Amino acid sequence: MARCAIDVNANDLARAHRRGMPRFYFDVREGCRFVTDDDGLDFPSAVAAEHEAAVSAATIGRDLLPNGKARSVTVEVRNEHGQRVAAATVTLAVDRAEPEPLPPSVRRWLPWAGEPPLR
Repeated sequence: MARCAIDVNANDLARAHRRGMPRFYFDVREGCRFVTDDDGLDFPSAVAAEHEAAVSAATIGRDLLPNGKARSVTVEVRNEHGQRVAAATVTLAVDRAEPEPLPPSVRRWLPWAGEPPLR
């Protein structure tokens, strides 16, 4: 089930901070690389942390995926007990035609290209 983006305002954050917000950790997988978050961030809920993971994955993916450095980026969210509570993955898939199609101007001169030559 897809979740909608959440709206966390400053008053909600202030109330959550006063009652002690839980800490969440955001580990990042980029292709073969894995970077562990040892510091973490405080959020009012796991839903807010999940939203942050989605935004972070999209931001990292926007910077890395078009350059071919990785094909997917996953941000995994752990709670303060080290339990995985969510993950957000952004993937780039490129579907390339093999072999590359020939332009029409070249195809009409090649009998093996599947079209009869123009007369």
